Amino acid sequence: MTDSSRRPLAVFDLDNTLADTAHRQHFLERRPRDWDGFFAAAPQDPPLAEGVAMVRESARACEIVYLTGRPERCRRDTLDWLREHGLPEGALYMRGDADRRPARHTKLAVLRRLARGREIRVLVDDDELVCADARRAGFTVLQARWANPSDALEIAQEREGRT
Repeated sequence: MTDSSRRPLAVFDLDNTLADTAHRQHFLERRPRDWDGFFAAAPQDPPLAEGVAMVRESARACEIVYLTGRPERCRRDTLDWLREHGLPEGALYMRGDADRRPARHTKLAVLRRLARGREIRVLVDDDELVCADARRAGFTVLQARWANPSDALEIAQEREGRT
């Protein structure tokens, strides 16, 4: 298609897909979890080369969408981080500040809404449960396995609905 607004979508997660959160995991390993510290440290996340290369390559044929479990209050920091690292422009979908549903529920709801009017070529996400639910719903999924997994982050995504 020549209409760029109708190109297929490539949907990318941020944490542990494009951004390496390893340096801030310690905020989630303590009790109580320090969510303010965890999110405040996000601007210092180093980019993950594999994810960055994939989003740049995808931008050649697709419109990019960023879909994160980060809360809406992190929008400015997140947009600044994307710009700072030269990532393609794209819509940014974030969790509502009070939304505590598991990431697999919030992200699948957004994917279904996007798919009503557009082809979603691929979802790239590190969360195993998000990937499994998206596959079951019929989406093409690439699970990002290039960051070190974090048990604390997995619990936060699934049980606490925080990222």
